[in-house]
Amino acid sequence: MRSLKLAAVAALCVTVSACSKDGGSSSQAPADAPTPAAAPAPTDAEKTAALAALPAPYNTGDLSNGQSKFALCRSCHTITEGGPDLTGPNLYGVFGRKAGGKEGYSYSDAVTAAGFVWDAGQLDKWLADPRGFMPGTKMTFAGIKGEKDRIDLIAYLMVETGYKPQAK
Repeated sequence: MRSLKLAAVAALCVTVSACSKDGGSSSQAPADAPTPAAAPAPTDAEKTAALAALPAPYNTGDLSNGQSKFALCRSCHTITEGGPDLTGPNLYGVFGRKAGGKEGYSYSDAVTAAGFVWDAGQLDKWLADPRGFMPGTKMTFAGIKGEKDRIDLIAYLMVETGYKPQAK
């Protein structure tokens, strides 16, 4: 088994080296290659302003507690823009997205057929009891029973995943 792993690593190294112009001897990009600009992380003041702009009751959320509750989700979901799908889909941009609609992710038939768009209310029901809310989902998470914890988690997700309040 170990020799198979070593062979796989060696093959990968050969493949990567063969794909570079200089045979893999340089790990730096050409000097004229543009570097993608990383978006600066929001400041605490910007997060506080984003929280205040959320609809009630999420505008009263505790972002620190929400971040703590997201630790329960982190093993299956990422929330950064362009982040990878894990066991569950990346959640960046989830609010306003059709259930089962993230391109490239393989959803259960139940989620694909759900027929709704994710909003805070739908997510609250989902987080309270995923399998009760949507029988047939492949999500094995038991849910978050405390209403305040769900409010805090949803507020955190809204602030961290690009939620934009609808214009009135």
